[in-house]
Amino acid sequence: MMARRIPSILPNLSFEESLECTKIHSIAGTLPKNIPLITNRPFRAPHHTISAVSLVGGGKNPKPGEISLAHYGVLFLDELPEFNKNTLEVLRGPLEDRIITISRVNATLTYPCNFMFVASMNPCPCGFYGSQEKECNCSPQQISKYMGKISGPLLDRIDIQIEVTPVKYQKLEGNAKQESSLEIRKRVNEARIIQLNRYKNEKIFSNSELTPKLIEKYCKLDDESKLILKTAFEKLGLSARAYGRILKVARTIADLEKQENIEKKHVAEAILYRSLDKKYWSN
Repeated sequence: MMARRIPSILPNLSFEESLECTKIHSIAGTLPKNIPLITNRPFRAPHHTISAVSLVGGGKNPKPGEISLAHYGVLFLDELPEFNKNTLEVLRGPLEDRIITISRVNATLTYPCNFMFVASMNPCPCGFYGSQEKECNCSPQQISKYMGKISGPLLDRIDIQIEVTPVKYQKLEGNAKQESSLEIRKRVNEARIIQLNRYKNEKIFSNSELTPKLIEKYCKLDDESKLILKTAFEKLGLSARAYGRILKVARTIADLEKQENIEKKHVAEAILYRSLDKKYWSN
């Protein structure tokens, strides 16, 4: 439910982004006849039985796959460990490069795939490993096999890793006013405008597209923030890729708060979003 609502809070598509999305869906033959221009961010949620070709593209007559159909939108994989491990591994390159190249005897085609990757999973086959409410009845071998379907390199490419605890009945019954998607999107659009103005000479739209060179230029830290990041890097055993992704998330948190500089609280929050893999995959 949460994943399907992500497009409703993402920033509005720019005209250039709309054109790119429309071209991809037109090539794939998925553009509705009554919609000449895609104006809403795509949301793709393929079933776990999907093949690698359908996911990344290809076939006898090469067509864009789900990752390209999700360009500038969301690709949601529910019950991630149920997907074929080899199918998941083909995501590693596209998540890093934001393009997918398909080579055939008579042609080589390159499709864009700049998408937000969202996935969900249970901590074990029964779903109660680590729960304080119910006892897990899975063996250590079952849990290890289940978790092992998600490789370290793939996890490393996921910027934010959140553990969601079961919702209490009182919260479901409560009448407390919740923030609407429209209100959240307003904040997100304001942050996107900040980023568009910042990167107007860099030919990128957002923080997620920052290269290592641009991270060094736009994600500068003060001494306190550097110390926090250094400590986390050493204690959590973070990779160079995770280091850059933490800085990009911290930059985004600062933008949402309309802060020109990244502060230590932004870095600390970004680090908290990288600790889940150490809890479940390090055992």
